[in-house]
Amino acid sequence: MLRLAVCTDAETLARIRDPLAERDIQVEYVRPDERTFALGDDPTDLGAFDVGLVYPTRLAEGGVVDAVLDVPWVNDREAVLRSRHKGEALARLARAGVSVPESVVVSNPTDDGALREAFERFDAPVVVKPNSTTRGTGVTKVHDVDSFLGVTDYLSLVHDYRATGDKSFLVQEYLPDATDYRAMVVDGDCVGAVERRLPDEAREAGQWKHNVHRGARAEGVSLPDDLRRVAEDAAAALDVDYLGVDLLVTDDRVVVGETNARPTVDDETKYDDGFYDDLAALVRSRVT
Repeated sequence: MLRLAVCTDAETLARIRDPLAERDIQVEYVRPDERTFALGDDPTDLGAFDVGLVYPTRLAEGGVVDAVLDVPWVNDREAVLRSRHKGEALARLARAGVSVPESVVVSNPTDDGALREAFERFDAPVVVKPNSTTRGTGVTKVHDVDSFLGVTDYLSLVHDYRATGDKSFLVQEYLPDATDYRAMVVDGDCVGAVERRLPDEAREAGQWKHNVHRGARAEGVSLPDDLRRVAEDAAAALDVDYLGVDLLVTDDRVVVGETNARPTVDDETKYDDGFYDDLAALVRSRVT
């Protein structure tokens, strides 16, 4: 039986453990952060594994775990990096011909004139989005240039801290009526999707973010072939074998809003038949 190291103890771990065990893959949690690692002559023993899944989100600690485990990963550090920074991912997708939202990447410090110019490229409101956060953290909708400059002032205060590595953010068009899908791609094939939708009462109260961690509900859907191809094209463009692809669909456009190389696995009923067979095959492909 293969031993699979998984560096998350959230929903994914619980959901994949039994289905993969049925396919002769033993799933074990490896804690990657908020702990100590002994190195040198008496290194930390994380256990013996054959392969890893869900590369640690903290890349500094992830490098330590990677070195100690010394196993191949379903998505390795480089794959995670290609998806992690939204600006880079969107730039790679656009270059490959995959449609993305109109976006401006801002690298701080930037003067007010350049920021005004970025804001004025769009019809208000605009979305201001940190370059490397998840779950909708820090994403803001801004309706006027004065408020926009206020938001960017706060970002500049954060970026002024010398230890801040990522001093960038995105300004994007706002697509108010877009339907939000998260498609899952495994080894080049779209294997299912969910529609992320806010409850009516949340929308009436002014909420607009469709992240599940912000109260949206994820309902399994059957994506039409053209949307499945967009998700597959995105994974191919980033060269990532296990990828969550966020699609925003309006009456006349389909764009890839974000990608996630550490996607949460949802309930099996929300994926195509054979999802766990495909996932198990991908895991095995890393050690054969």
